[in-house]
Amino acid sequence: MKFTLTRDEERCLLVTARRSIYERLGLSLDVPQPPMTESLRSACGAFVTLHKTGRLRGCIGFISSAKPLVETVAEVAQSSAFDDPRFPPVTPEEAPQLEIEVSVLSPFRPVTDANEIRVGEHGILLRRGYHSGLLLPQVATEQGWNREELLDHTCLKAGVPAGSWRESGTRLEIFSALVFREEGT
Repeated sequence: MKFTLTRDEERCLLVTARRSIYERLGLSLDVPQPPMTESLRSACGAFVTLHKTGRLRGCIGFISSAKPLVETVAEVAQSSAFDDPRFPPVTPEEAPQLEIEVSVLSPFRPVTDANEIRVGEHGILLRRGYHSGLLLPQVATEQGWNREELLDHTCLKAGVPAGSWRESGTRLEIFSALVFREEGT
C-alpha cells in the first residue's frame, strides 16, 4: 500500500520543520500548528532538505525511525540546519530565506538487477563493506542523470569508486519518497 498524506498533513510537517529550526535559533514563528493525525504519528524515515536561493543548504534524514513522523521531521530539520558537515550552521539572519523540502520514505526493498531502478521514482541505498550511500529519488531528476549515472553517483556518495554497483558484494536497495515543499519554493 502506498503511503500518502493530505495537503494539511504535508503543511503540518513543513511548519514543524521550520518551527524546529526557528526554535533552535531562538526565533518565533507566527504560524499556527496544524492538527495531528494518525498518519503523522506513524513511524517511518524522512529527510529534510534545505535550499537557499535555489542552492542546497543542508540535507539530513533517517532511513527509518521508531518515532512518530512529526518528531522525526522536527529532529532532521534541526540536523539539516545545524549539523550537515558540508555547511556552516544556519544563522538567524538567513532562516527566513530557507526553502524547506520534506521527503517521507517508503520501506526499502533489495534489488539484484539494476534495471529494476526507475530514475526519478526510486531512491537508492548502496552498501559495500563498511561503506554506504543514499540518494533520494528527486536527485537524479534534478541533476538530469540516467540510471547508470545515478548508480555511479550513489557509489561516490558511499565513498567507493564509480561502477562499484556492478561488483559482487555490493548491495542495492530502492525506495520511493513522498516529496513536498513549502508553497512558492
